[in-house]
Amino acid sequence: MSQDKAAPAPAAEQGSRNFVLRVAAAVVLAPAAIAIAYFGGWAWAVLATLVAIGLFLEWLSIVGAARDFRVLVIGCLTLLVCGIGLMFDKPGPAALAAVLGVGGLVVLGDQPRRWTASGLGYAAIALIASILVRLDPDHGFAALILILLIVWGTDIGGYFAGRSIGGPKLWPRVSPKKTWAGAVGGLVLSLVVALGFALAGFGKALPLLILAVVLSTVSQLGDLFESAVKRRFGVKDSSHIIPGHGGLLDRLDGYVAAVAVAALIGLTRGSLDGIGRGLMVW
Repeated sequence: MSQDKAAPAPAAEQGSRNFVLRVAAAVVLAPAAIAIAYFGGWAWAVLATLVAIGLFLEWLSIVGAARDFRVLVIGCLTLLVCGIGLMFDKPGPAALAAVLGVGGLVVLGDQPRRWTASGLGYAAIALIASILVRLDPDHGFAALILILLIVWGTDIGGYFAGRSIGGPKLWPRVSPKKTWAGAVGGLVLSLVVALGFALAGFGKALPLLILAVVLSTVSQLGDLFESAVKRRFGVKDSSHIIPGHGGLLDRLDGYVAAVAVAALIGLTRGSLDGIGRGLMVW
């Protein structure tokens, strides 16, 4: 007599298990990222480069180009050269490498050119912005931690507000689980982060609160953008490298958007090596 198959775990139990995995991964990864960001220099550049390569590989997996050797070589070499250039304080050659790499993928006519080139540009922007924000020896670490905490606060506030309040969906066609309550909850917690920085003496309250609104909103848009790309290609998670979170793209989509906009804001108010000051000193 055949035995009955085990019944699938209830949705509540699966949700609890996923939450525990998310917390455990965050407890391990967040302090490690902060520690490396504190050391800065080559350590942060190496981490940013490896993460950028991981983002690009996951992007290729989503768009169905992960097995194309030419795309892999051009993309990974581009990010490696870009990271090394930034590590040795050569932003010009690093940016040129990124432009040439993206252009190289565009001319590969038998590939989904728009998607592979966009993926490399996405990863390169994340790499360049992450390193440039940290370059400022006086304000770079504080600026980078502010960005990270705003993004994490947006995620955490959105998660708990969305689950506890629920209500109308934010954009159900792209991300069925996200709600307007979650979006507002994430924004509120990002404001708490900014206010905490101001009270601790890391900047003026009003500019930091405005910056939090901008970066939290951009972070949520970055999350929706990645969800739209995955839905376009019928993919649920970019990978399963991070327990409870999925892949690097799933975890860092909001950060990529936020750090890119933050770097642009800081650059408009300072120099390439003073982006941190441009963000923190008003």
